[in-house]
Amino acid sequence: MTSPAASTLLLSAVTAVAAGLMGCYALMRRMTLAGDALSHVALPGIGLALLLGFHPLAGALAALLVGAGLIWALERRTRISTETVIGVVFSTALAVGALLTTGEELMDALFGAPAALTPSEMGVGFAGSALVIAFAVLARDRLIVALVSPDIARTSGIDVPRLNLLFLVAFAVTVALGLRYLGVLLMGSLVIIPAATARRLARSLTGMFGVSVAVAVFSTVLGTFVATGLGRASGPVIVTIAAACFLLATLYQPRR
Repeated sequence: MTSPAASTLLLSAVTAVAAGLMGCYALMRRMTLAGDALSHVALPGIGLALLLGFHPLAGALAALLVGAGLIWALERRTRISTETVIGVVFSTALAVGALLTTGEELMDALFGAPAALTPSEMGVGFAGSALVIAFAVLARDRLIVALVSPDIARTSGIDVPRLNLLFLVAFAVTVALGLRYLGVLLMGSLVIIPAATARRLARSLTGMFGVSVAVAVFSTVLGTFVATGLGRASGPVIVTIAAACFLLATLYQPRR
């Protein structure tokens, strides 16, 4: 592979690490559909960026960050579950995005349009992935305590609302990082399917994180090679391989 292609593959693998980690937290927070729904929030940002002549991924990231802030604010004000609020925001964003993007632009946004990345895109991608991975690792104990008991977390000095906001922002950045390869429709799958597979196979929390990351990276790397050989878009192939891993995991009977 050429050096640019190798760099792109490396970036997709690092993005998969971030997706595998954040997917575990999303699964534990019962946000199994959040990755798929939140990715749709990027659609109006992509459409608006194209209309104004900006980079579409910049518009997607801006829309996702605004969406994460809106979800956090609505959740605090209304006390409705995060997944319900995401569902409302997702429906609205999908309708607005469909109005702003048409034809080939809409298809690229929905299914991804992999291409050679510029040095600036590579830099932003690696930096964003590194920040998400660092947050997922360093905030692990606080996130778990807040998940098990928000009251205990508060008495321990953890700012639960702030932590929830940071989690939603990290989740939004993770979704934005994978849009180039998988598109709006498929990025949520890379967040949830590896985590669901890991939940079936792992016997500990650490094992769950490890298996989820391994499945995400394996699916991404193998899917990229297979898609290149077949002359197909990489997104559907990556998700298909991840789904195959999940199917095999459901057939596995762990020892009690």
